Amino acid sequence: MPRKKRPPKSVQKSGNNTLRIIGGKWRSRKLSFMSAPNLRPTPDRVRETLFNWLQNSIADTRCLDLFAGSGALGLEALSRGASEVIFIEKHRAAAQQLEKNLALLNATNSVIHHDAKHYLLEETKPFDIIFLDPPFRQGLLPIVIDLIKEKKLLKNNTLIYLEHEIEANYDWQNWHLEVIKETKAGQVKSYLLKYTMHID
Repeated sequence: MPRKKRPPKSVQKSGNNTLRIIGGKWRSRKLSFMSAPNLRPTPDRVRETLFNWLQNSIADTRCLDLFAGSGALGLEALSRGASEVIFIEKHRAAAQQLEKNLALLNATNSVIHHDAKHYLLEETKPFDIIFLDPPFRQGLLPIVIDLIKEKKLLKNNTLIYLEHEIEANYDWQNWHLEVIKETKAGQVKSYLLKYTMHID
């Protein structure tokens, strides 16, 4: 019997990628995520560093994964004891895949298929931890931090983890954010920041 030819690349099944949960109750579980524009999950090594930073702060927290993508950060937070994670993802297929992954894990947390800025305009309840990993070089980071503050979504001592392109520089004090930890990997800078309420 002649061997079947492989279909040309243009018609091969579009690849699902795999991420691994590093620690907590779902440790070593592997989950698929969709390929999507600007979707670049935080690498294992960086996530491990981040959650070492957060290990004494994650339990029973309400978290926001604002540019969720694969959901790697929010899923890791849930695995390690966060009580609630709201996942915001505007790419429909990526949001649907994230919903499937949460169902596989029997997790009931919300995936909202929405643009990050529009979501922030509608949210009213503050968070304990916020993950911000927006698409690079689109000027989104200061816009969303301004909105988060304007909508009073920060508590005193809310933690914000964020990533941005290496060439960008921000004065975090402009938002009353204190640098707790920072690291650099390749072309990405990562920060753990703490918000302190400021009374004018």
